[in-house]
Amino acid sequence: MMLPEDKKEELQKQILEGEAPREQAINVMFALQKCYGYLSDEAVAEAAHMLGMTTLEIEELATFYDFLYREPVGTYVIHVCDSSICWMYGEETVMDYLVKKLAITPGETTADGLFTILPVCCVGYCDHAPVMLINGKPYGPLTPEYIDRILEDIRVRHPECEEVK
Repeated sequence: MMLPEDKKEELQKQILEGEAPREQAINVMFALQKCYGYLSDEAVAEAAHMLGMTTLEIEELATFYDFLYREPVGTYVIHVCDSSICWMYGEETVMDYLVKKLAITPGETTADGLFTILPVCCVGYCDHAPVMLINGKPYGPLTPEYIDRILEDIRVRHPECEEVK
C-alpha cells in the first residue's frame, strides 16, 4: 500500500515550507501511520525517502515517541498513564483491570483487533488521575465501572467505526 498521491503531494509541500526537511519528520510519520495504521518498515523507508534522511534516523525517532507505532495496533489504542500521580491514584488497578477485562497484556491487541493497551508516561491530565487516552481522547478519573461503560460504548459504536485506522 502506498500513500495516496494527493497526501504525498501535501506532505511534500509541507516539507518544502520548513527550513529543513527533518523538521517535518514527526508530521510525516504521523501521516504515514494514519494511512497504514502503524509505521511498517516500508513506511519508515518512505518517510526517509521523502525527508532525505536515513531509515535509521527515522527508526530512532519512531521508537522514541510513544504515540508512533512500529507494530500493528488495534482500532482503539488505549494509553494508560503510568506517571507517579496516576500511580498514586490507582494506575496499577486500572492497568490490571484492563488486562483482565480485555484478556491481553500491555503491548498486545485483542483477538478481534479492536483494542491495544500501552503504558505511557504522563499524558498531562493529572487533575483527572488515574487517566487513560483512547485514540487520543482522555478519560478519567477511572474506576472499573467507568472503564466498563467506555469499552461498552466503543463496542456498540464499532460497526460504524471500522475505518478509524
